[in-house]
Amino acid sequence: MRTQSRRRPRVLAAAAAGTLLAPLLSGCWAGAGGTGSGDSINVLMVNNPQMVELQKLTAAHFTKETGIKVNFTVLPENDVRDKISQDFANQAGQYDVATLSNYEIPIYAKNDWLHELGSYTRKDKAYDEKDVLPSMRQSLTGDDGKLYGQPFYGESSFLMYRKDVFEKAGLTMPKNPTWQEVGKLAAEVDGAESGMKGICLRGLPGWGELIAPLTSVVNTFGGTWFDKDWKARLDSPEFKKATQFYVDLVREHGESGAAQSGYAECLNNLTQGKTAMWYDATAAAGSLESAKSPVKGKIGYVPAPVEKTKNSGWLYTWAWGLQKASRNPDKAWKFVSWASSKEYEELVGEKIGWSNVPAGKRSSTYDNPEYVKEAAAFQDVTHDAIEGARPNDPGVQPRPAPGIQFVGIPEFTDLGTKVSREISAAIAGRQSVETALEKSQKLAEKIAEEYEGR
Repeated sequence: MRTQSRRRPRVLAAAAAGTLLAPLLSGCWAGAGGTGSGDSINVLMVNNPQMVELQKLTAAHFTKETGIKVNFTVLPENDVRDKISQDFANQAGQYDVATLSNYEIPIYAKNDWLHELGSYTRKDKAYDEKDVLPSMRQSLTGDDGKLYGQPFYGESSFLMYRKDVFEKAGLTMPKNPTWQEVGKLAAEVDGAESGMKGICLRGLPGWGELIAPLTSVVNTFGGTWFDKDWKARLDSPEFKKATQFYVDLVREHGESGAAQSGYAECLNNLTQGKTAMWYDATAAAGSLESAKSPVKGKIGYVPAPVEKTKNSGWLYTWAWGLQKASRNPDKAWKFVSWASSKEYEELVGEKIGWSNVPAGKRSSTYDNPEYVKEAAAFQDVTHDAIEGARPNDPGVQPRPAPGIQFVGIPEFTDLGTKVSREISAAIAGRQSVETALEKSQKLAEKIAEEYEGR
């Protein structure tokens, strides 16, 4: 039996389930070889494609210019979150820098695990902190108003569709579609080509998989996980309507095997012509428009669909956090400032290609004529989505914690993952949406008990 006393919120769960961004590559591990010392630092990072490119470019450029050797440990997302939380929570200091998102950074800052970065950005004029998009800066700021992270790349979400398929079918995509319009269009293009489904939506369990797009749909339908007084609202009519719409849409016109489809599977489906539309991360555009993509030039991009809100795109960034226990904070900052700089973006553009630039974080990126030319198909929509994201006010009612596609509390990794399993089961046809949300509401109520009255 639960006591009536309020417990302190648990620290951030050790590992997240599911991914938020890019498809996981095959495991790539480069050992740190002990704690950084002297002219070396240790960096722990996720193995997303942009980070792997960074790893390849560091020695020949950053180390050559500064003399600072960077020892990388590169792991899949779930593994890296687990390792980061262990090292930072214990303040072991094995890693000087780690890739953290705008979900973790405010929580880590509150737990006093991070070195504040404002003291560096104020002195490092070449870094040009004011060039970083305001929404990015805000999302990496702690409750104390101090800056604790610097973005490597940022993203929002939007709707991607096959322009050629729509044209052949005599269909027009609205400039700012509603979800109801998207639902009708999905029915129209379902089967437009052999083996092609109308839309791809994540159904794979995970707080960063299924829950990310679903929560943005819930927001614009007028729902919320918790109201301003921390009352769980997964049983509200708005939450139910949004979830039923999402489940019905993907079951009726979505990809085969939807309950096991995440970001990677949907990216593959759109690339291979197996789906006509996809709602997901703006970061996907770089892959869709790459030189080797079979759909390069065939994809249209429009803002995230809405219902009751003006916009509904989420906000996410993979950013650099500097461990407070780092023995080399000054050298670590030099790496962070280089990896998040305009200089590094230009290096990627020249060496790898402008569509591969880790964008979504700086205003100057969208003024760079070479980037604008290469990313013409999606850069305006991406920039507007990131700038328009409202992490502190994403719905129609006040929220008790920040976040668009997540709730910014430590317990959400566990709660979101458990709820995602219930909804994924509904997508698979193993239970009804009503049953899934009844179970989910009870899970959310347990979390609400810890926060009510705060």
